[in-house]
Amino acid sequence: MADQQSGETGVLLNESAGRLFGSFDEKDIRAVEQGQWPQAAWAKVQDAGFPLALVSEVAGGFGIPSAEAISLLRIAGYHVAPVPLAETMLANRLLSETGFDVAEGPATVVVAESGAFALAKHGDSWRVTGRADGVSWARHVDTIVLLTEHAGTSFVVRLKRGVASIAPAMSFANLPADDIAVDTEIAADDVRAAPSNWTPRSLKAAFAALRVSEMAGALARVMEITVGYANERVQFGKPIGKQQAIQQQLAVLAGQVAAAGGAADVASAAFDSLDIVAIAAAKVRAGEAASIAAPIAHQVHGAIGFTEEHRLHFFTRRLWGWRDECGSERYWSKVVGQEAIAASADGLWPFVVSVGSGQGA
Repeated sequence: MADQQSGETGVLLNESAGRLFGSFDEKDIRAVEQGQWPQAAWAKVQDAGFPLALVSEVAGGFGIPSAEAISLLRIAGYHVAPVPLAETMLANRLLSETGFDVAEGPATVVVAESGAFALAKHGDSWRVTGRADGVSWARHVDTIVLLTEHAGTSFVVRLKRGVASIAPAMSFANLPADDIAVDTEIAADDVRAAPSNWTPRSLKAAFAALRVSEMAGALARVMEITVGYANERVQFGKPIGKQQAIQQQLAVLAGQVAAAGGAADVASAAFDSLDIVAIAAAKVRAGEAASIAAPIAHQVHGAIGFTEEHRLHFFTRRLWGWRDECGSERYWSKVVGQEAIAASADGLWPFVVSVGSGQGA
């Protein structure tokens, strides 16, 4: 019965998310791409409680399975919702698991390699130093969460607004992706030992899992827009979607969308266990799907698909940007490859079939 109730909650949550994200329009998206903070849009998201979807009920969250919570991001990706939902969801999950209160407003996480930040005890406080590039939404959030190591132990560091120096920048998706630098003392209460499963690499994988879900949603919308255009655009007396060459392209597009959806399912199911290899494989496959599907969508649309006025670029730029965030295809392919090599010849096939097998794939 608990599982049934949980599933029903997930359905209702997704319906609510669809209505909310569907209410955002191109003005909201364009405003963010011009550097504005989407105050009204974020207020709606926060009022709905979505930033707490990955937090346990005890800590004030929804208390639903992580896979159901992450499905919100597939819907957000479908609508290219111009808010830092994935970032805040992950930040709140890490904060709550470390014993912090959840963030009261928007938050983000720093995805950096080991050694990017240094932590040193300084009397009753801590001194944190380091820098990172491309931190999503950093200039707009109230809380920045990073994970670093000290004396062989991983620590979660909570940086409040104003602590970090921020140089505004934009990602390929034309969303805030700022460079931050930190060299300051912070209160002892803002640094806490992380649970053993949280390391710089597992944090990167967790963020990658959320990005895969967003990519799957955006790809589904790209296919919907492209099929609709192919059925509406008439050339030589019939819709171009009736042409065999276009139909073949649309079939390839549909296959990539389906593959990305499957990758999102694997990544979402692997989130709680932080199964890095399963998430790595999912991120690689979603990136490949974006690399194949987005060009097809633009080819079918022709010149109009490249114009600023047409909505297609909102989705394809997100896909190309998210493809390289939280670890590119090259990065995660290397992770999978190293694990395959470590399995040796005798263990290679068992390794291959084991990836994602425990995730309901």
